[in-house]
Amino acid sequence: MKIIVLGGYGVFGAKLVDLLTRDKHEVIVAGRSAEKAEALAAQFGAGHLAVDRSGDLTPLWALKPDAVVDAAGPFHAYGDDPYSFAKACIAQGVNYLDLADDPAFCAGIAALDEAAKAAGVFVLSGVSSVPAISSSAVAELIKGADEVDTISTAILPGNRAPRGRSVVASILHQCGADFDVPIDGANVPMRSWSRPARFDIGKGIVRSGWMIVVPDHRLFAQAFGVRSVLFRAGLELGVMNWSLAVLSWLRGFWRFPIPGWLIGFLLWLAKLLYPFGTDAGGMSVAVTVRSGTGWERRTWRMVATKGEGPFIPAVAARVVLRQPSQVPAGARPAVAVVSLDAICDGMADLAVSTEAITEEVQPLFALHLGADNATLPVEVQELHDVYGPRRWAGRGSVTRGKSVWARLLGTLFRFPPESSDIPVRVMMLPYNGGERWERDFDGQRFTSCLRQHKGQMTERFGPFTFTLGLHVSDDKLHFPVTSGRIGPIPLPRFALPKSVSQEYAKDGRFYFDIALMAPFTRALVVHYRGWLERAS
Repeated sequence: MKIIVLGGYGVFGAKLVDLLTRDKHEVIVAGRSAEKAEALAAQFGAGHLAVDRSGDLTPLWALKPDAVVDAAGPFHAYGDDPYSFAKACIAQGVNYLDLADDPAFCAGIAALDEAAKAAGVFVLSGVSSVPAISSSAVAELIKGADEVDTISTAILPGNRAPRGRSVVASILHQCGADFDVPIDGANVPMRSWSRPARFDIGKGIVRSGWMIVVPDHRLFAQAFGVRSVLFRAGLELGVMNWSLAVLSWLRGFWRFPIPGWLIGFLLWLAKLLYPFGTDAGGMSVAVTVRSGTGWERRTWRMVATKGEGPFIPAVAARVVLRQPSQVPAGARPAVAVVSLDAICDGMADLAVSTEAITEEVQPLFALHLGADNATLPVEVQELHDVYGPRRWAGRGSVTRGKSVWARLLGTLFRFPPESSDIPVRVMMLPYNGGERWERDFDGQRFTSCLRQHKGQMTERFGPFTFTLGLHVSDDKLHFPVTSGRIGPIPLPRFALPKSVSQEYAKDGRFYFDIALMAPFTRALVVHYRGWLERAS
């Protein structure tokens, strides 16, 4: 095939050129810089062409390509007519692919479907790590499942991956932006580069990933009939991750644009940090499914070493172009357009290893309580059946302590103000082997993280971690505080808060009644109670 790679001298375009020349295609490296195109083409025995995708395309069409791959980007900045180049390809009867990871651009390509079918060509957007590879993994993992609850994906590159301006611009553009995430059957707003979680991608590599916006959020719920779609990405160096997290927090408040000088500065800084970290990175795609009467988590994970991680975003395009006749005509996002086996074959000549793992999923509370869990009312059991993200909603009341000490503690822990009847929402998410509870009392939000530690249930509020004497008595679940610490420093018993907390069922509905008394004085800090039902 004769294939033109637009932006072929960029970070990922150059990797695609390398792969396509290995497969004996006739490749032309194209872009606005004739010098860069010629230099990259010389490395791989390819042709070169100076062309601007938004300018005169006559020289490009004169080469009569069979397919054109747009690897330029950033796709979010393609102007008022973002699909003008794809339309030009259709008009010329040329197959089109791109490496876009922008959700709006990727999903919107379907508007060209009728025209592409009429021209007898395929137009595929997102032929990259997402959604092409991630969706191929999901399609394989859910085979034979009776129900698919959650898809959770993470991409975690090594620090010694090459940096490009368009890549940095794309990351900064979405950092701090609000976007909708499918959570338990509904779209829930989240902020990009927030809610970090840990991932084991194999080979002893465990890293943190932050929520980012990708096409998977828009496409996978419908494509795979799934209730929740989570996606995170992270850099290897903590200083880079937390810098982006701070930027995200600041932009969440002030919504300032990203100036060009900041992109340049952070690109320079990223290159300065290049010697640190490793050249190993990878990807994890996990699905939580019901198979028979039990739940399990099926995970496909991949590790790239020897600095070959940057080839991965180009692999899906390589696979598609190996057998273009197998791709039906039409325009669509690249969701499961090739099989996972084909993707793995497309990585066979790279320093990449993959594995699939299946493990039983048991909710945190059921695991901790053991046989006692079955003695609880079914409504209480159901609330704690957290196989994937869960949303609950109801009504509640809040009483706040009046002393200065109680008010100070209430403010520190972000407890809601006093009210007699307000809407309550609780979202529970599996998190680092435990659960993250996000409570919303009429707009006042506070969060805690629960997990098992050395056989005990703990709940963490920021730097404070409390051990809970979780037990069942009189058909109720009780949560007394038995010990605590600030960071690693244990708190003496007299410095512990007192918790009189219980969950129970009445008239077929789940109820909660939580009272917290201040350390030292035992004065009331907060008492909140109410009921919850599964949010629709």
